[in-house]
Amino acid sequence: MAVIQSPLPGTFYHRPAPDQPPYKSAGDRVEVGDTIGLVEVMKTFIEIKAEASGVFAGYRTGNEQPVVAGQELAELEGAE
Repeated sequence: MAVIQSPLPGTFYHRPAPDQPPYKSAGDRVEVGDTIGLVEVMKTFIEIKAEASGVFAGYRTGNEQPVVAGQELAELEGAE
């Protein structure tokens, strides 16, 4: 099991836009470099990318929730 952490504080988003589906859903395959969410800091959106491949287990942080650097955002099963 591997976790994806926030590299910086801000607001975490599961979706690229409010009217679009989440980047990943439980059971989706994740490859290194896949975007799994966004962190907004002062009106700038930073893509959060997977650093391992595996199966997306789910988000650990709610959509549009404040986060701190190092906070666990999502979890991967069978990470490689």
